[in-house]
Amino acid sequence: MKKFLVITCTAFIALAGIESLSAKSKDNPSAKAKTENKSKVKVKKIRHVVCFKFKEDATKEQIAKVVKAFEDLKKKKKIAEIENFEWGTNNSPEGLNKGFTHCFILTFANGKARDAYLPHPDHKAFGEVLKPILADVFVIDFAK
Repeated sequence: MKKFLVITCTAFIALAGIESLSAKSKDNPSAKAKTENKSKVKVKKIRHVVCFKFKEDATKEQIAKVVKAFEDLKKKKKIAEIENFEWGTNNSPEGLNKGFTHCFILTFANGKARDAYLPHPDHKAFGEVLKPILADVFVIDFAK
């Protein structure tokens, strides 16, 4: 019988607390707004991953020129939407890179910023520097 009374009292107190919270959010719009804001999904940054395979006859100097031109999009603030720029060359021992040697990761605040970058004249100009020595490219974007 004691267990039954304890369980019943606990359930009553819990229900009273829920009713109290519910009444507060109905009476207080700012409390309701705060609760709703917490449940909104945070906008995720976009990571734009670009990998290049260069033509076999591409020289180190030509590749360095491409890398610098890509870096300059961020370093020289040519495209403001680029928040971060990283790059490196493949060093995986697995041998699964399929000839792709250079990887670049650009970070954008959101999809809208990435979408502004894609047709940007400076991005297009970079493509013209790259095109003569590019054998293949793949791009993948993800949100984080």
